[in-house]
Amino acid sequence: MAKLERTLNEDFDRLLTRIDSGILNGSVSASHEDGSDFAVGGTRCSVRVYERYSWFGGNRVSLTVTLFRPGPEQPVQLSAITSGGSQGVFMKVNTVGEENFLHRLEQLL
Repeated sequence: MAKLERTLNEDFDRLLTRIDSGILNGSVSASHEDGSDFAVGGTRCSVRVYERYSWFGGNRVSLTVTLFRPGPEQPVQLSAITSGGSQGVFMKVNTVGEENFLHRLEQLL
């Protein structure tokens, strides 16, 4: 598992579109698995789950991205967590696929 958290002073919708396009165009095997969007007043929250094949690990890796904005003119909070790319029964071995997937998102920011 790899994790990235950031506070971003950007337009919520533009950021979400850039992340979605960048992840899907960044890998031939990347797919948008599902997502949710919530809005109450000026508060917004969007969750996206992506998957891609990790050639290095020979398995699929997931990336969950959550964007949260507490109100208009407020910064966007981003949390991104990868999972599924490691090997091993009792401890994680080979998390390269997870780290690479997260690095792709980091490049988009």
